[in-house]
Amino acid sequence: MSEIIEKYQPEFSQAVSSLKDELATLRVGRANPLMVENILAEAYGAKTPLKQLASISVPEARTILIQPWDKSMGKEIEKAITLANIGISPVNEGSQIRLTIPPLTEESRKELTKSVGEKMEKTRIIIRQIRDKAREEIVKKERQKEITEDDKYDLQKKLDEVVREFNEQIKQTGEKKEKEIMTI
Repeated sequence: MSEIIEKYQPEFSQAVSSLKDELATLRVGRANPLMVENILAEAYGAKTPLKQLASISVPEARTILIQPWDKSMGKEIEKAITLANIGISPVNEGSQIRLTIPPLTEESRKELTKSVGEKMEKTRIIIRQIRDKAREEIVKKERQKEITEDDKYDLQKKLDEVVREFNEQIKQTGEKKEKEIMTI
């Protein structure tokens, strides 16, 4: 009976997972390889994520070090980081590219917090859309007499519980990121 809800479970999980990935790329004053690892650089005629072109490390709290495996890729990686517009200027040191993350101002912290809120709301909207699709399927099955009216209400109740759990995950993820942003 709850296979309808289970069918949509991966979509709910994907929405929350995408939010976590998006929030990980936000610059919070501390270096994090996730900020740059999915930036696409032109390599050998194809757009390739940096994590496949170079070793990305964090030697200090405010520094990301990118060491291309193919030294000739340095210029392309530097160009890709600049075009990604992540608010950090790359410094090409020949065999490696150094990104120094500037400290956040109070204003930029508030902007980032606002951005976190917007990303959380977008994810909540996606969750609601998935919920609505599942609800439509439940109602359709009831109309086609595949399930009883009581089953319909039970499934809708279970669906609401699942949605509540995912909304709680969104809230916790967002609060954690906001705390991280506001910590100096």
